[in-house]
Amino acid sequence: RKQTTEYSTSSSDDEFESKPSLTHKAKRTLRRRRKLEKETKQLIKQEELKRLHKAQAIQRQLEELEERQRALEIFGVKLERELRGESDSGTKDETQMLHEWFELVLEKNKLMRYESELLIIAQELELEDHQSRLEQKLREKMAIDDSLKDEMDLNEEDEI
Repeated sequence: RKQTTEYSTSSSDDEFESKPSLTHKAKRTLRRRRKLEKETKQLIKQEELKRLHKAQAIQRQLEELEERQRALEIFGVKLERELRGESDSGTKDETQMLHEWFELVLEKNKLMRYESELLIIAQELELEDHQSRLEQKLREKMAIDDSLKDEMDLNEEDEI
């Protein structure tokens, strides 16, 4: 009897010891998963901040560009009046005024190309942001066990 009791106690002790090791492994795995999720969220947040700073820089450049275009427009109107003889400044030679006019047109075209480039970059940032949000949403959907999802959730996951 004593041996049987000791045997059963020792086997139940073994079971008891093995269960905590399983829960310890599960806890460790859960901690790793949480740590990975936290790191992923931090990376996503950093990427969002980078995109935000780029977008703000682009917005500032677009505002500066708009001011330069307005100044060129004002100068162009003045130059055009001089070329037509509507202005009283007869001191400038017509060929020099035409040269200034063409330089003005070239500068304006250059600014318009630059504006187009900035707008494309801004659109690219918007698309990157949209993609990042969709990836995050998909990660959240995929983290849920399939048995807990209804048909609408599965369809939404497929759509994403």
